[in-house]
Amino acid sequence: MKQSCLLRKYGILVLLALATACTSVPNNAPVIERSTDVPVPTVKPVVVAPIVKEPEVRPSYIVKRGDTLLRIAFDHGQSYSDLVAWNNLRNPNDIKVDQVLWIGPPEGSSVAKATPISSTSGVEIRSLTPVNPSTNKSVPRGDKRQYSESNLAELQKLADSSPTTAPVVQKNESAPVKSVEKPIVVAPSAEVIDWIWPADAKLTATFDDQKNKGVDLSGKLGQDVVAVAAGKVIYEGGAMRGYGNMLIIKHANNYLSAYAHNKVNLVKEGQSVNKGQKIAEMGNSDSDVVKLHFEIRQAGKPIDPMKLLPAR
Repeated sequence: MKQSCLLRKYGILVLLALATACTSVPNNAPVIERSTDVPVPTVKPVVVAPIVKEPEVRPSYIVKRGDTLLRIAFDHGQSYSDLVAWNNLRNPNDIKVDQVLWIGPPEGSSVAKATPISSTSGVEIRSLTPVNPSTNKSVPRGDKRQYSESNLAELQKLADSSPTTAPVVQKNESAPVKSVEKPIVVAPSAEVIDWIWPADAKLTATFDDQKNKGVDLSGKLGQDVVAVAAGKVIYEGGAMRGYGNMLIIKHANNYLSAYAHNKVNLVKEGQSVNKGQKIAEMGNSDSDVVKLHFEIRQAGKPIDPMKLLPAR
């Protein structure tokens, strides 16, 4: 009788302990890490525009009454011998009115152009979204203990003191993609010409677009005439009316310098000369007085030499 009462007593206690343990499990919600999928920017493929070659536009000139091949070459900033070659002239002195002459090389006006390309940088873009940790949960494991009053009290104490943990949401921000700066291409500047005076002589006539295409310098017969800048002689002779014995030198940036009325020319066509090099002696060929008629032209257009020569 006594034993059955004890069994019932302890049985009830065991059931109470089990019920308490089931209802007092810590309400610790598992930590959930969420990852926000970052959309991957769409990278447009770089399309390189093909090089387009424009149709050849070759400069030409229609011969007028009174023209000479030398004058045409001088007025268009070209070499007399080049015009002979470009036009296959057997007799350069036999050109006719209304005849069409090429005044530029065949390849002179053909320009290959590339269309500018606007594209995204060549940075590889990858998704930085980590593996979702929610698929790898960790929860408290069951703790098996032998029943006792002390263990039951300890479990009850832990259940009452354990706080509820809120879910943790982890944000994932994609790293900004730094654009690649395009290199700045600086176009090479035109060569700067350091001009000098062609002779140490007195200025007697200045530039006039209608009457005088250059300047006149008065000096002594046989006085030195020097090259105003480095270049190449493209004409040497006396075939141009009104200029006498003459030299034409071609310089950088399509400039020409002309030296007229010389007593004697000291350089030949096709010869390269340096700045300050003696190229002729002052004279009075096709002139009433001893003088140097000097001109500067760019692409055949006369320019006032006083704007380019240094002050003195």
